[in-house]
Amino acid sequence: MNQEHILLVEDDEVFSRVMSRALSHRNYTVSQASNEEQALNLINGRQFNYAILDLNLGGHTSLNLIVPLKRSNPNIRILILTGYASITTAVEAIKLGADNYLAKPADADEILSALLEGEHPGPAIEGEAAMMEPMSVRRLEWEHIQKVLNENNGNISETARQLKMHRRTLQRKLQKKPVAK
Repeated sequence: MNQEHILLVEDDEVFSRVMSRALSHRNYTVSQASNEEQALNLINGRQFNYAILDLNLGGHTSLNLIVPLKRSNPNIRILILTGYASITTAVEAIKLGADNYLAKPADADEILSALLEGEHPGPAIEGEAAMMEPMSVRRLEWEHIQKVLNENNGNISETARQLKMHRRTLQRKLQKKPVAK
């Protein structure tokens, strides 16, 4: 039996081990990486059917891995996982070629469902729901901060300057988990 191969890029060692085991029990071959360098080495060495990428890898983004993954296998399905979901990063991930985007915490069944879902990517569904129910002011602030931060390529100082807030205040806001809609 030819198993499908998943690349799991996750810097949380415990989550990575648990997810890898759960996916293996569902008959997937799993290769793990905890940072961008390890992931690129794996991508250059073999072809994957699927990739699950944690958005935040120790302060760096995993979005840089989407293009090499697509270059290696144009048909690969890519899921971005994050504990800090925002519309801005979801849109950026989808534009780069990710197939879906899922907020943590998520279990193996939810992750596989999002990874294999083909007709309606997550951000579009969430976007439709968001249109029916207005976002809270705190959530709007979070989304705006994420948008400006993305426009400044992650530069905290320039983002703080543009938002007219102290750099440390911005850092504190970014360390908090985003508020629910």
